[in-house]
Amino acid sequence: MRVKLVCLAALTLPALYAQPASLNLQSILDRLDRLERENDALRAELAALREEVARAEAALPKPPPTERLDVHEARIQELAQTRVQAASRYPIHLTGMALFNLWWTGPFGGDQQFPISAQLIRTRANAGGTFRQSVLGFRFSGPEVAGGGKVSGSLHTDFFAGAGNSLNQLLRVRVASVQIDWKNFTVMGGQEKPLIAPREPTSLAQVGVSPLTGAGNLWRWIPQARIERRFGLGAGAGLRAEAGVVQTNETATVVSEEYAGTVAPSRPGFEGRLEFWRYFSSDRRIEVAPGFHTSTSHVAGGRIPSRIVSMDWLLRPAGRLEFTGAFFHGRNVTVLGALRQGFMIDGGRARGVLARGGWGQLAFRASSRLTLHAFTGQQDDRNSDLAPGRIGKNLVMGANSIYRVAPNVLVSFEGASIRTYFLGAGLRTVNHYDLALAYQF
Repeated sequence: MRVKLVCLAALTLPALYAQPASLNLQSILDRLDRLERENDALRAELAALREEVARAEAALPKPPPTERLDVHEARIQELAQTRVQAASRYPIHLTGMALFNLWWTGPFGGDQQFPISAQLIRTRANAGGTFRQSVLGFRFSGPEVAGGGKVSGSLHTDFFAGAGNSLNQLLRVRVASVQIDWKNFTVMGGQEKPLIAPREPTSLAQVGVSPLTGAGNLWRWIPQARIERRFGLGAGAGLRAEAGVVQTNETATVVSEEYAGTVAPSRPGFEGRLEFWRYFSSDRRIEVAPGFHTSTSHVAGGRIPSRIVSMDWLLRPAGRLEFTGAFFHGRNVTVLGALRQGFMIDGGRARGVLARGGWGQLAFRASSRLTLHAFTGQQDDRNSDLAPGRIGKNLVMGANSIYRVAPNVLVSFEGASIRTYFLGAGLRTVNHYDLALAYQF
């Protein structure tokens, strides 16, 4: 209304100034009356239109109350899944995997779901099914700190503790971390794989411990604190320098009852890793990283050094093909997760066992849904450092196929052969087969 009056005034004022004052006033009054009548007509048309729309909506069929309630509940569940907020008002994301395994293990496999090595004494074949390798995790992000650093972290658990039967599966922590990331620098504290062994093969059959444990993969999740510095080397290349303090697991080595009480339960260790990476295109890249570990075990009144050098890599020459692996060489490697013979005690004197090992995996993405993996690994301990009956070499060969039924539903079949050489007793072989169904969330 005001806009019309302004426009009308702008058009009529020049003409009105040229006429007598009485005519100007009468003309303005006539125009105002006409505009008021037009506005009344528009209001009547708008009211009639609203009544017509209301009658049309009333004629439409309405969903029953139960259906409307279902829609509201579905919406509430969707909102709850997309965002969970902690007391600190920062978002927390639920993640994990519901994993069901059907498995069969041949003779010499013992009663384990997935044996790390073959047993010296023949046992019967066994089979079973379990959900105990399911993983439940949380990812969270926090505020910014000084210098623009961003706080984030995660906590992942599984049900692999306990005796393993259907009514004795206990929750335990797998890996967890809290870290602060700046542009080129990261500080982290948590429980993770060793700094020098970040990679591992892909498997849905062996999740309770990392695949190829005892056959070249130093896997044990241990408490640690790390720092990381990143350097750019031009477009598509760079260096990642990492250093950390870890808490080693000294009780993993099997010792006689006579000396069990002399083993220090945990010791600090120091690790470093330097990774070179380069991207050639969106689906072609290379990563190579040497590393080292040093610590000292205390047992039987003596000191046993743990000195390990390592190398890990990722090679992706094409989008469908990828080769990953790792290698290590050193003494007393059990402190990071390996065969349980890091040192031997002979005549009251302890000595470290020299070992070398590694693993490799070739992955081929056959389609957007199907990926094939072939892997192998071994740990070879020096025979002269071992007593009769110990494991001189442990070799594992296997393959699996993982098919993505839906974006978050996986089906996998895996077969593996474990070949263990015992000093003085020879070779023992056990085969293992696993069918897995996983729902990722």
